[in-house]
Amino acid sequence: MIMSRIMIFHMSMRSNPILRRTHLTVWRAWRSWKSRLHSSTLCASPGPGPLDRSEESEKPPHTPVMLKEVLQYLDVQQGQVVLDLTFGGGGHTKAILNMVPEVTVLALDRDPTAISLAEQLAKQHSGRVKPLLGRFSELGALLSDENIEPGSIDAVLLDAGCSSMQMDQAERGFALSKDGPLDMRMDGERYPDMPCAADAVNTLDQQALASILTAYGEERNAWKIASAIVEARRVNPITRTQQLASVVAGAFPAAVRHARKDRLHRPAHVATKTFQALRILVNDELNELHSGLCAARTALRPGGRLCVITFHSLEDRLVKRFLQGEDLSNLDQYHFTQRKKGTGKGKLLDEKRDDGNLDWVPLRKKVITAEKEDVKDNPRGRSAKLRAALRL
Repeated sequence: MIMSRIMIFHMSMRSNPILRRTHLTVWRAWRSWKSRLHSSTLCASPGPGPLDRSEESEKPPHTPVMLKEVLQYLDVQQGQVVLDLTFGGGGHTKAILNMVPEVTVLALDRDPTAISLAEQLAKQHSGRVKPLLGRFSELGALLSDENIEPGSIDAVLLDAGCSSMQMDQAERGFALSKDGPLDMRMDGERYPDMPCAADAVNTLDQQALASILTAYGEERNAWKIASAIVEARRVNPITRTQQLASVVAGAFPAAVRHARKDRLHRPAHVATKTFQALRILVNDELNELHSGLCAARTALRPGGRLCVITFHSLEDRLVKRFLQGEDLSNLDQYHFTQRKKGTGKGKLLDEKRDDGNLDWVPLRKKVITAEKEDVKDNPRGRSAKLRAALRL
């Protein structure tokens, strides 16, 4: 059973040139799982400590991020077909349905829980909502099954990252503030053999863990954190979210632990980037994001609109360079550092622009960020960035 779990990731890594070519250490880390994983899944381990049910019962209502901006730049018209690539809690889709009565929304999500919500919405809006269960990389086949031709979609919304609904459920293991199993699989139990965050934390060696934290979390103290994880798991397997958060916090002096701030200048936990890195690793998020962008390009008609919301720099840089026409299949996606003007790659990109080979025209030159008032109402949107473009 556990070997089949590893083969799912192993085969996906082999078939994806982005992962295979760009970060050898991370690639080797996945291969090491073949011989290092235990004979039973760590995701299912109950571990120490009960779930905090009181927190689960106090879930805030779903608030879609940058809703006003999304509706403005999608500019959905009567009779159009919209593809919501990340249905989540359905906030964006509901707003589109309420604003444009004759629109049809194709609601995609890899999370079965989200799709169950989409199915409920479909019953309320007969014929106007079509739920699609799957990942970005599976979109082509799903649209084909629905007899939807390439180049026939009018607008696409892609809201990357983890949904508020997933973060609010302690048993999903995404939030370090809630005690739950160290899971982080966006697909839920759709792929029960898929490795989870606990598998990575307890089986990868220190070098592999540090590489993952650096690549996916942009964590400057990656080696220190990886060392603390390896030392802690020698005593007991790390199977719960707050257990991992405590281990990471223990790697820093008290002054450092309380020094980090988020964009609202609020205290930020030192394990935040570690959780981000593990989540991206488990769900193959950057490759899936690239697949989603490619699928959107194929699905959109000429003149169709694309809106992409991202929540951290790795995602935003990938989207930015995709819309600029770069070939990401040969790009080191784990090191999307800011480029200086006049660099070699920048010159090549300018030449590409001059040749008119781009597929997109930006609807706004600069990235769009959430307004201060919106962030106050929905703090989770503080790091959101929106890029909007027109399909040529």
